[in-house]
Amino acid sequence: MLEIGTEELPADFARMALPQLEHVVRRDLQAQRLSHGLIQTTGTPRRLAITVHTLPSGAADRQEDRKGPPAAQGLINGQPTPAGLGFAKRCGVSAEALEIRDTPKGPFVFASVVERGRPTLELLAEHIPTWIEALQGRRFMRWAAGDARFSRPVRWLVALLDDDVIPVTLSHGDPLIQASNSSRGHRLVAQSVTIANASVYAETLAGVGVQVDRCARQAQINSAVAQAAERFQARPDLPSSLLEELTDLVENPTLIVGSIDAGALALPAEVLCTVMRSHQRYVPLYRLDARVDPLALECGDVLLPRFLCIANGLLEATDAVRRGNERVLKARLADARFFVQADRSVPSIDRRDQLARVTFAEGLGSLRDRVERLEWCTDVLLHALALPQTTAVHAQRAAHLCKHDLVSQMVGEFPELQGLMGAKYLVAEGEPSDVALAVLEHYLPRGAGDALPQSDAGAVLALAERLELLLSIYAKGERPTGSSDPYALRRAGNGLLQILWSKDWRLDLAALLQRMTAHWATLLPKLQVDAVALSAELVEFLRQRLVSLLEEDGLASDLVQAVAGSTIAAERVVRDAADARLRAELLGALRNSGELAAVEAVVTRAARLAEKGDLSRSVLSAQGVVNPALFEKTSEAAMLAVVEQLEPIAASGASERYRELAELLAASAPTLAAFFDGEQSVMVMSDDPVVRTNRLNLLAVLRNQATVLADFSRLSL
Repeated sequence: MLEIGTEELPADFARMALPQLEHVVRRDLQAQRLSHGLIQTTGTPRRLAITVHTLPSGAADRQEDRKGPPAAQGLINGQPTPAGLGFAKRCGVSAEALEIRDTPKGPFVFASVVERGRPTLELLAEHIPTWIEALQGRRFMRWAAGDARFSRPVRWLVALLDDDVIPVTLSHGDPLIQASNSSRGHRLVAQSVTIANASVYAETLAGVGVQVDRCARQAQINSAVAQAAERFQARPDLPSSLLEELTDLVENPTLIVGSIDAGALALPAEVLCTVMRSHQRYVPLYRLDARVDPLALECGDVLLPRFLCIANGLLEATDAVRRGNERVLKARLADARFFVQADRSVPSIDRRDQLARVTFAEGLGSLRDRVERLEWCTDVLLHALALPQTTAVHAQRAAHLCKHDLVSQMVGEFPELQGLMGAKYLVAEGEPSDVALAVLEHYLPRGAGDALPQSDAGAVLALAERLELLLSIYAKGERPTGSSDPYALRRAGNGLLQILWSKDWRLDLAALLQRMTAHWATLLPKLQVDAVALSAELVEFLRQRLVSLLEEDGLASDLVQAVAGSTIAAERVVRDAADARLRAELLGALRNSGELAAVEAVVTRAARLAEKGDLSRSVLSAQGVVNPALFEKTSEAAMLAVVEQLEPIAASGASERYRELAELLAASAPTLAAFFDGEQSVMVMSDDPVVRTNRLNLLAVLRNQATVLADFSRLSL
């Protein structure tokens, strides 16, 4: 059992460090040939701990056969030569233990070497410091006189093998930290406690006010909140992220019910919940019959005048803790009420003008400049989508006002409310609800799994917002690299495609980007934008995002690659993202039904041979490129008949053409296979160049027709 005792750890580090710790321990135990049973990691705000069950007293021995010099150089007449003696010495065996074995290269001298396993106690003492040093996280710190770094100062170390203390010394701090069997309890319960044996670790800490089992602590918090909500006939606003954070903020959770000042309940429910959840880590309580109107500035009776708080103190201090939290919340909500009143005193249109004083990004002007670019994008999208006039009017007005709340006092204090507060202020000023809803929805989706815009005006504005961001940030020369994506461009690309799919809008993004990049080149002359290169780069970026999204949706990687895996296919994919998704899903359905395998094998073979010819990939008809008079086998005529049947389907623009193409290819698989195998099979690479070209052209047309559905060469057979 290993416990790393520290000052209070950041909640996110405590959560991320445990899987890291398990990984390095499991890896090194395997490398050292130490068998083991269950590995359990856990932690509290003041400790990270790992327990490894059923460790042996020592590592397993390892036997290794080592190859030495050739037999003629190592042993002569059964006696070791100087080379043989040197080999025996290097292996740590006697000369008599050497033996000759035959190998493909002849007889060689071998030595059988046994590496004895080291004692477990010795191995653990050696590896524990490296395990602690291997943990990674944000904002590590140094303290005292040492050079060691950790998330927070390390204060004690418990390292036990059963009831034996593992002799470990850490360089963390001054004086050096020596491992012992002495841990620390809850700050308000016990300064120190002795862990008599590794097997009684959790029970011992429970006796000094510490619920060390993280899963049990989380279940305890969740259960306490659920029971309190049931008692008040309410619905707790406890997202998983808040539950995780609360779990890593307390060692001995105690539920406290606090009261909210009645006057504060007039604030928007979202404001109340944001203040409580994000700033104070409280759990708000919704009435069971509550219906939250996202456009309403006053919430009425949506929330109960109570909140739940998870405290880390003693039961006898509950009343004092409650009063303190109520005072803090009262002050916070008073601030929020002041921010709303101050914002209401300034018309939204005036706040839009104030955006001119806020820089968006270097080289890209102010936030108002960004809004003007966004308005232009909205107009272009409305023209391309040909939406009703009422939708266009609402989208244009929303684009004009969509960022006004970024300079409001409320959003300045609570950035997560951007869009929401802007929409509420607009409705309160008399703007149409459709305009306000579009302002609210243009931030959606905020991330993976988030809701998508429901209104057409909101969806158009959300598309415009993401296109403007991609165009502007790419134009100034910044790109997402590795894990670094400060402008969340990947998320913007994902959102762009998800919105198009959800709305079933067919939008030629490639043509749109060509037009937009040309406009950006004139709009931002100081950035010296290469419109053609920028357009191509964004098309490729969106292709990569589409591939990523389809794979995240569970489609096999090779199916996705067959549809959108090549740079050559990028423009086609981006011209119609919905079409690409449709084809990938169809391939998945064909594979699940077993129809894809036969088609895949034949088309792939045809495509591979067709590469030896020079017929353009755009040719979908055999007319004029295949001469039936040159056929020598009936299988050639049969294949031509299939190709002629496929031609009108492949050339069609109908949405059902992919299904028809796939069904005909599947039905014709035996006929196509007979071209290559069977009694009437042909030798494609005939000695006669005219016949050879004719056959290659026939295969090339089949390949081109199949490629309308997918690049079959990218499928895994």
